Amino acid sequence: MTYRERYTPGPASGAQVQKDGQNWTLILVRELRHSPEKVWQALTDPVQLREWAPFEADGSLAKIGSAVKLTTAGAPTPLVTETNVTRADAPKVLEYTWGGFDIRWKLEAVGGGTRLTLWTNIARSYIAMGAAGWHICFDVLDHLLSGTPIGRIVGGEAMTFAGWQRLNVEYAKQFDIEAPS
Repeated sequence: MTYRERYTPGPASGAQVQKDGQNWTLILVRELRHSPEKVWQALTDPVQLREWAPFEADGSLAKIGSAVKLTTAGAPTPLVTETNVTRADAPKVLEYTWGGFDIRWKLEAVGGGTRLTLWTNIARSYIAMGAAGWHICFDVLDHLLSGTPIGRIVGGEAMTFAGWQRLNVEYAKQFDIEAPS
């Protein structure tokens, strides 16, 4: 049995929402067993991003001012957007936009690992779906960095994955919204 066949995401946790009308900001926090430097590489290196993130990057996100094309992964019609890295304070803070939405990562050394925090603004109607998707991406990232890769689970594939469906409902309850289908 492969690592992926044994993978089941844990319960919805570590998420909160900041509300501003219909545009909400998802804040997702995860403790990883890896150093901030190792996590930083996974957040900025296009080869590693291809293994866990919901997008492909045609260049490194590690340098402020970098113009990088990000392409949605697993979408029936991939969306390509150009982003500029607005902050790259290795290995602590990374900021850029993706598809018109702000992405901010904060990495804090905790014990022998990293507390990784993601802020991203998402339309209210997609916030639970986004939380479920990023939850799974974080799990895939943790497996990748641990040397037990399970492969990226994003887009349509994620939405048919039983663990994603459960997380979507759990996050919707946490955020006090109706779970989108």
